[in-house]
Amino acid sequence: MELNSKFVQHKGMTYIYRTLSSVINTTNESFCVLLLNGQRQVGKSTLLKNLCKDTNRKMVTLDDVQFRELAQKDPALFLQRFEPPVLIDEVQYAPQLFPYIKMYVDKHKDEKGAFWLTGSQKYKMMEGVQESLAGRVAILDLFGFSFAEKEGITEIEPFIPSFKVKTVERKYTLNTVFRKIWEGSLPELFVNEKINRELYYSSYIQTYIERDVKDFYNVAKPVQFFNFLQTIAAQTGNLINYSKIANDIGVDVKTIQTWTGILERSGLVYLLYPYYANISKRIIKTPKIYFLDTGLCCYLTKWTSPETLLYGAMSGNILETYVVGEILKSYYHNGKEPALYFYRDNHKNEIDLIIEQDNTLFPIEIKQTANPQFSDYKAFKLLELFDKNAGLGAVVCFASERIPLSREVVSIPVWEI
Repeated sequence: MELNSKFVQHKGMTYIYRTLSSVINTTNESFCVLLLNGQRQVGKSTLLKNLCKDTNRKMVTLDDVQFRELAQKDPALFLQRFEPPVLIDEVQYAPQLFPYIKMYVDKHKDEKGAFWLTGSQKYKMMEGVQESLAGRVAILDLFGFSFAEKEGITEIEPFIPSFKVKTVERKYTLNTVFRKIWEGSLPELFVNEKINRELYYSSYIQTYIERDVKDFYNVAKPVQFFNFLQTIAAQTGNLINYSKIANDIGVDVKTIQTWTGILERSGLVYLLYPYYANISKRIIKTPKIYFLDTGLCCYLTKWTSPETLLYGAMSGNILETYVVGEILKSYYHNGKEPALYFYRDNHKNEIDLIIEQDNTLFPIEIKQTANPQFSDYKAFKLLELFDKNAGLGAVVCFASERIPLSREVVSIPVWEI
């Protein structure tokens, strides 16, 4: 890991370096179109604007109704108005643009980096992208700030258990880590210390429901959807029980499944599926759900301070949610997509997380302890049942440093992910 200044100043504006920057620069040299996905307010347009601040790239957002209507009704004229190189923000509002972008790219095959696009409805948008831009577009995902980015660490590798100790400027306490969990990962709340957190999240949810849920997905029950959102937040780190949620909200199971899909498409949650040697079984089994911004999750579940969160009933689940999110960021912010699973059997044996890489399974347990015991990782041996290599296991916890627990297992501090 390379330590660098946390803030970059440019024309009086504060900018925090994002790990994905180097991936974007490299990708831009090979593709005509780059699409950056991510939930609202994770800093997609800020990142791209910073990377092109010294170029002649035009910028336009389709959040602006005037430009959105032009892109929808006359995409050819829109692209004449905003000629490449161009950054088009929230492109999901005008899928009519994709065929015209394809025509441009086919005529200018050697013009790399012509279009930079951002979107906050990943899977919905992919329909148009796959039809029109297959093979012509590089697709990257951006999450909120990682722990490393907040601390000014500019280089972070995709996480994999290792005995190798990483250089970290200082140790972190249990209270400090839970404050970071409670604060969340959305850039505005981190950069602007004067912002009212409650008002910010209230406005965020209102905007999300009105623009992305009610209008984009034509959901006619915004009040029930908000209740669903609160209920799902309380389930973070757990198996999804669609039937129970449906009964609590007062809608049918199919609706809950549809709404969960909306959250996943919007980048608000991540669904983690159980590991089975048979790939088809992985798809049909019940997943666990994780909120990708722990601050939003805490707001929705009404934890008003880091202290109440730490000593509350959700502390274990929210810690697991945070660690899973950090591991995801370590991959996606390096332009890679991890193969992550969990394990659970009929005898109540569980492994919180499994990373599959190169025919090897790396088991991970996440514990709110500073002194992990054998009982915390005894289930790792069950991976021998699968026809895969067994990799080094890890207990991610609050140990003060990285310590071998055995030849096969290492304890890793939460802040060293």
